[in-house]
Amino acid sequence: MVVLGGGSGGYAAALRGAQLGLRVALVEADKVGGTCLHRGCVPTKAILHAAETADAVREASAVGIRAALEGIDMPAVQEYKNGIIARMYKGLQGLVSSRGIDLITGWGRLVAPDAIEVAGRRYRGRHVVLASGSYSKTMGQEISGPVMTSEQALELDHVPASAVILGGGVIGVEFASAWASLGSQVTIIEALPHLVPNEDEAISKQLERAFRKRRINFHVGTRFESVARTAGGVQVLTADGATIDAEVLLIAVGRGPATANLGFEEVGVAMDRGFVLTDAHGRTNVPGVWAVGDIVPGVQLAHRGFAQGIAVAERIAGLDPEPVDDVKVPKVTFCEPEIASVGLSEARAVELHGAENIVTSQFNVAGNAKSQILGTQGFVKLVSLKDGPILGFHAIGTRMGEQVGEGQLIVSWEADANDVAALVHAHPTQNETIGEAAMALAGKPLHNHG
Repeated sequence: MVVLGGGSGGYAAALRGAQLGLRVALVEADKVGGTCLHRGCVPTKAILHAAETADAVREASAVGIRAALEGIDMPAVQEYKNGIIARMYKGLQGLVSSRGIDLITGWGRLVAPDAIEVAGRRYRGRHVVLASGSYSKTMGQEISGPVMTSEQALELDHVPASAVILGGGVIGVEFASAWASLGSQVTIIEALPHLVPNEDEAISKQLERAFRKRRINFHVGTRFESVARTAGGVQVLTADGATIDAEVLLIAVGRGPATANLGFEEVGVAMDRGFVLTDAHGRTNVPGVWAVGDIVPGVQLAHRGFAQGIAVAERIAGLDPEPVDDVKVPKVTFCEPEIASVGLSEARAVELHGAENIVTSQFNVAGNAKSQILGTQGFVKLVSLKDGPILGFHAIGTRMGEQVGEGQLIVSWEADANDVAALVHAHPTQNETIGEAAMALAGKPLHNHG
């Protein structure tokens, strides 16, 4: 098996393939670990943890601790972030070499259904797995100086005094949250009617309330028109005529598939707007060629690519794994408050099953002791078929991302309200909010009305 790309999808396929006795070559031009480890999930979360710490110090007096925030040492934050990446990278390199995988460093290109070419040399495999990942979209803007994508934003040696963030999706709200906590004046511009538009609408509205309270500005339902570079940074113009001056503009409008000039079309792989089309098992239309991760249409999440990589390697090795179902892939957005969801939103459930067949319940975390201790607001919402399984789990609040595991089990194992209500949830934890929401759904709410 020859794997093109050493990100989450590619290295997972390589490791699982080697574990199952396949001879594996892994081709990567940059560093194993890909965007997620080096320029995405991991560094962003490290900076968000530093931001959470800054907030904890600021608010320490509320819990009787005398502390004062002396300032943010961004080079030291960078050192902390880079230390985490370095340790994870070292561990991953060790794993790859210990499994006997041939790691080939260089730009690979698909030249035949069974061959990847790197620097004029061909590596052949009975199976080829395409895992070339994604890049930050730029809206046609030149990325330099004050105009940046997440890659440049993660390397800043200071906190921008002010920032305009283009895009109110996951990347946009995570940077908005981190920068606001670190002392920046932030404005988000989102073309759709809500922030985090892929979440259940109740979650979007709660996040908007929380962001207003945190003085994070946002314009929704309006498009970005243009940006001009100024002496102080940038001036951004929106379609509704607003002009916003800031030190930096972060373009966070999503990620595109990194498939250009890699030979995919020439070999006959079916594509759609740069994405590689596959069946549920990751097979392309070309026999022996597979694809995983961000280049396959669907949710662009590292853990989805990772799961797809494992499933493809298992299928190549002759096993029969379950295909990865995007609906059951858990999603966490690590802004403050955190968002966790899996399964169908209420609107999607109604679309699929009809409003008369859908019931929901919501438990407000205000009634939860641990949430009170953490000083957070939010809720857990369950979306269910009437007298049937729970189809969707949605949560928002400080550290609620940690609750997505049970949400995933509920949805994936098609539990109904009574199944979950009967489980004993430990006290005092935020995990209890799931039990309370299920009790409400089962018609026996103890701590809320309805």
